[in-house]
Amino acid sequence: MEFDKAKMQWLEFDLLESFPHVQHGVFLRHGGVSHGACSSLNVGNGASDKAEAIQTNRELIRKAMNVPKLIFPHQTHGMNVERITPKNMDKVAQADAVFTTEKNVGLGVTHADCQAAIFYDPVHEAVGVAHAGWRGLVQNIYARLLEAMQRDIGTQPQNIIVCISPSLGPDHAEYKNYKQELPQDFWAFQTSPNYFDFWAIGRKQLSSLGILDKNIEITEICTHCNEKDYFSHRREKDTGRHGTVVALKG
Repeated sequence: MEFDKAKMQWLEFDLLESFPHVQHGVFLRHGGVSHGACSSLNVGNGASDKAEAIQTNRELIRKAMNVPKLIFPHQTHGMNVERITPKNMDKVAQADAVFTTEKNVGLGVTHADCQAAIFYDPVHEAVGVAHAGWRGLVQNIYARLLEAMQRDIGTQPQNIIVCISPSLGPDHAEYKNYKQELPQDFWAFQTSPNYFDFWAIGRKQLSSLGILDKNIEITEICTHCNEKDYFSHRREKDTGRHGTVVALKG
């Protein structure tokens, strides 16, 4: 479902509709203060945007989500996962996935073409979010997040719900050097020579962890194809980043 609050727009997931206390959104590029290639709701630091504009845009998202605190980790295209607690929430986590059981704390990741995944454990009342580009999927960041949630709070894969944002679609996910960059078990997901279906790869990885297919929702909207609403690093190297955010309201 797509929501519009003033000029800001965001997507919400059908699988989370029956959990109104799980506040979440995949924010489109509209309604912010950035200009040029980053117009207008850019929340990422990797482009030619002013720090003040990025901070203002993050504050706009925080207000739209109606949470007192919104945390974005410093992403490294790696496999680090961090649990956010009162002891560390004022520090910037060096991680591509974070999770928490704290109420009224928003967790976000930034992305343009990469997948952003929201994890929700309704048994232990925990939420997480992961940033998964091709490097993250090669390192199986989804498995790393689930393992951390299992270890710390007892999450079981059959209970968890996972929802994935719009991302680079099969028609534009070209990897000419895939034999060097991608593991061999990815090669079966070629849709044509050098082009890969990372939506299907993400689903396969989640299913292999024991997450039920009925609990997986993947937004099959290609960021490259939809310039009006989405930033795309493949389409424009200097571009903004979306924010995908989740919080447990208490």
